[in-house]
Amino acid sequence: MATTRGRSGSGTKSRDTGKRRTKTTASGPGRTKQTQRSTPVRSRRTTSGGTRGGTARQRAIVRALLERHGETYAAEAGITLRDTPSPLYRLLVLAMLLSARIRSDIAVASARALSDAKMRDARRMADATWQQRVDALGEGGYRRYDERTATMLGQGAALLLSEYGGDLRKLRERDDPAAALREIPGFGPVGVDIFLREAQAVWPEFRPYLDKKALQGAGRLGLPDSARKLAQLVDQDDLAGLAAGLVRASLSSKVADEVLEAAGSTKSKSS
Repeated sequence: MATTRGRSGSGTKSRDTGKRRTKTTASGPGRTKQTQRSTPVRSRRTTSGGTRGGTARQRAIVRALLERHGETYAAEAGITLRDTPSPLYRLLVLAMLLSARIRSDIAVASARALSDAKMRDARRMADATWQQRVDALGEGGYRRYDERTATMLGQGAALLLSEYGGDLRKLRERDDPAAALREIPGFGPVGVDIFLREAQAVWPEFRPYLDKKALQGAGRLGLPDSARKLAQLVDQDDLAGLAAGLVRASLSSKVADEVLEAAGSTKSKSS
C-alpha cells in the first residue's frame, strides 16, 4: 500500500524533484529544529514517455487499459480536478461515498447529485440541512446509507471549516496528510486511499500512489506488483488514470479480460 508523504513547502507549490525535503518546525517557545523526511516506499521520481520501462506486452496492456478504462473516478463524477478548494472538496466527498460497501456507479451518481444541489464546498455542505443532504443522496441512489452519510457529510464539513477554513490545500501542508484525512468523519483507510489515488493528479508529491486495490488489478492483468515498476509504464500525468483503471480491473474480471483481449494477450488471472 502506498505510504504517506512529507509536507510540501508552506506557501509554495511542491515540485516533484525526487530529493529529500528539509523543513524548519517549531519545537517549543523560541526554539526550532531541522527535520528531514524522505519517502522510502513511495518514490518521488516520475517517468516520461522517453524512459518507460517494462516489456512490450506490459506496455500494450497498460495502453489498452488507459484507452478503455483509464478515466478517473473524479472525471466520471464530473469533477475537473484542480488544486483549488471546490474540486478538492468534491473529490473528498466522492472518495467518502466510494469507500462504502456500495456500487461505484451509485457513489459517482450520488456525488454528482450533491454537486447539482450546490453542495460543492465545505461551507455550502455545512449550510445545507440534513434533509437536503439526504434528498440529494437519494437522487443518486445512495439510499442504504443515506441518513448516516448525510450526518457525516455535515460533521466533516464543519471540521474542515474549523481546522482548514474549508480548504484542503491546508490539510495537504500537514506533516501527515493521510492521518489528517482519517480525522474527518466517515473517512477510514479505504477513503484515504481513494482520495490520494485521484489527488495525485494535482498533488504530485504523492506519485506513484498505487494502493492494494490497484495492485490487485495489476496482478489480474499480469502486470508488475510494484508501484514503482508500474509507474515506469506510463507518463507521470497518467498515474491517476492508471490507478483508476487498475481498480476497475480488480473489481471486474470482464474489464480485465476486455483489456487483455485488446492487448492481444490471454485471459485474466482469477483473483
